[in-house]
Amino acid sequence: MSLRQVTRKSAYGIDRHLHRNRSILLEIMGKKETKKKVPRLLFEEKKFHFKYITHYHINSQDKTMHYCYDFGYMEFSDDEILIVRNPLKA
Repeated sequence: MSLRQVTRKSAYGIDRHLHRNRSILLEIMGKKETKKKVPRLLFEEKKFHFKYITHYHINSQDKTMHYCYDFGYMEFSDDEILIVRNPLKA
């Protein structure tokens, strides 16, 4: 198997998780909302994979916002997660 094939196979699995996570976030948020606080249990019920993110940001209060493409989420407690939608830049 060539290096390109190995890389493609590995990236495909990661990309599949990222797209599924984004779909879950979109389903929870709906098409119009830009910010929403939801129970963590909802993420677990939908089998959200927390370890797959595209990037993160640590704010001035040392809270970490995890991103999956244009959606960000921040864990407030063991029970609640804030989801935000950032507009996609064209």
